[in-house]
Amino acid sequence: MTTLDRCPSTLASGYDGYSPVALKRLFDKQTVSHILPYGSIESDREDNARFVENQKRISLSGVQEKYSMVVRDGRLQLKRDDEQGTHILKPKLTQFSNRDFSAANEHLTMQIAAQVFGIETAANALCFFGNGEAAYITRRFDIAPDGSKLRKEDFASLAGLTSENGGKEYKYDKLSYEDIAALIRQYVPAWRVEMLKYFRLTVFNFLFCNGDAHLKNFSLLETSDGDFRLSPAYDLINTRLHGDDLIFALDKGLFREKGMGVGPMGLVTGNSFLEWGKRIGLPENTVRRELEHFCISYPELERLVAASFLSDNLKAEYIRMYCGRRDSFLKAGWERP
Repeated sequence: MTTLDRCPSTLASGYDGYSPVALKRLFDKQTVSHILPYGSIESDREDNARFVENQKRISLSGVQEKYSMVVRDGRLQLKRDDEQGTHILKPKLTQFSNRDFSAANEHLTMQIAAQVFGIETAANALCFFGNGEAAYITRRFDIAPDGSKLRKEDFASLAGLTSENGGKEYKYDKLSYEDIAALIRQYVPAWRVEMLKYFRLTVFNFLFCNGDAHLKNFSLLETSDGDFRLSPAYDLINTRLHGDDLIFALDKGLFREKGMGVGPMGLVTGNSFLEWGKRIGLPENTVRRELEHFCISYPELERLVAASFLSDNLKAEYIRMYCGRRDSFLKAGWERP
């Protein structure tokens, strides 16, 4: 594969592998190669068999293939039966447009969330098969340093929803983002702090065209005190690069009243989020401050996009989509502070 000139995690220039910052976050300072010991899932028969066997044992939901990994002998490898997986590997999408760049898309979106907007995210990076194909890797935040598993509850579970009682589309068509906020108030003692994090994450998902922010892509994580907080963000991706996705993953949208907050021609503006922020319990001045924060132009964001592993055409499209959503905040009467 092509020699790297930037860290495939932080996207900092001057590295031909993971930088020290990335190694600390992802692997507790262990030296780990960014090259996987597998040629290809699709074209190598033996590697394909190994990955198929691993997927039988992993208990993660979603349509994208995911594999449980560990660090062994300085490389990311499929976990064995007697091992606790510490990382999740997501190869390129099996379908949809621009699927060869799905890993780069998710990696970039997660890095922008963390580096530009200060959103707590699961540690993540790109790694590469022997044929040069990129895959997304993320560290499991529900595994403690001693190997024990922390309790993690997604919002479908907290709402008591399953495919059996909610139907095939239960992750999408039963609740609104306002309903998720109500569950945060119900289950999180320090809900005011976590609600602000949730507000920021929901605005981010809108601005970066994440049309798959469904009930199972938000979670609560058990703390050392035995209560719960909002988990680090995960599965952040611009879904519109891969298909003509909806604005919101949840059919009802922001509000319990389906369609509320959406203007003519389906336009969602800063006013939509201003009202929604107040509805979920945030002071108006806090909501306005946060929306202003998201409306600013960030040179670092543009640098990360330029340094990403997207194609040049997709980099331009990524920026165009983001700017279109950001500019919609300034339309239809949005009064900035």
